[in-house]
Amino acid sequence: MAGCGGPTQDGGAGGRAGGEQVIKIDGSSTVFPVTEAVAEEFQKEKRGGVRVTVGISGTGGGFKKFVRGEIDVTNASRPILKEELEQAKANGVEFIELPVAFDALTVVVHPGNDWVSSMTVADLKKIWEPEAQGKVTHWNQVRPEWPNEKIALFGAGSDSGTFDYFTEAVVGKAKSSRGDYTASEDDNVLVQGIEGNRFALGYIPYAYYAPHSTRMKAVGIEWEKNKTAGPVAPSPENILAGTYNPLSRPLFIYVNRKSLDKPEVKEFVEFYLKHVGVLSREVKYLPLPEAAYQMASERLRNNQTGTGFGGVPEVGLPVEEILRRPPRS
Repeated sequence: MAGCGGPTQDGGAGGRAGGEQVIKIDGSSTVFPVTEAVAEEFQKEKRGGVRVTVGISGTGGGFKKFVRGEIDVTNASRPILKEELEQAKANGVEFIELPVAFDALTVVVHPGNDWVSSMTVADLKKIWEPEAQGKVTHWNQVRPEWPNEKIALFGAGSDSGTFDYFTEAVVGKAKSSRGDYTASEDDNVLVQGIEGNRFALGYIPYAYYAPHSTRMKAVGIEWEKNKTAGPVAPSPENILAGTYNPLSRPLFIYVNRKSLDKPEVKEFVEFYLKHVGVLSREVKYLPLPEAAYQMASERLRNNQTGTGFGGVPEVGLPVEEILRRPPRS
């Protein structure tokens, strides 16, 4: 357990420890810096009495706890999936789905890589699809003009929402990936691996790339569905303009409906939506448009439970469209 205050000793969501009110959060390592920043500011304002704990077990790991009713809030870098929806329903867990910030999955190479400045989604699929395992192992197998050197691959672990989103966007099916690469749910591990190998190729959240941009190189992405755009670099401007596709994505928190009956949880989530626009920038993420935060706040006020995705992952959606969809359980 990382973040604000460490692990709690009580068994269920929320609770009290030594007279403190405890708000339990877990899930995505990608969303962690955003939620940690909000939690720290919230605790400063409360000046004791409320402790917020923020864990990093990955999006999948967080949902496992969330659908069992063990935590109040889960951080998620992809929407809830059908099997998770079914488990929540079986356990009587209702939830509110709230987009909170933008991220872009960033394809990165070592700064000493002087042969790659851009790649197509087809190039990435050729490398990452399951059929590539043990077969596509060298750079010149992707493009013949690239060197005959072994690719050192780094990517998200299978419990990570980053893994789910990347495989959906690149391979065309969530969780469909080769397995012979260095995998971790901890993005810092991936950053260190890519920085240390000239022949590395990996994918990490933009927020983990930005502080290390002098020690690794971001690759422009050309999406065949939008050929007129050419290769597009991951940048705040391109992400907000909706031109960096298909690797831009909204990030979410999911709130247990029953937990909102506790005043401290309700106050925390309201505080989150009010302040995350500013705080997300401080930790190198991109805020949603103000209209999206207003729509999310309205969803919270009206206790609109369910998801706008129906358990099926989608890529390349504007956040306002997500919020306009009536949520379904």
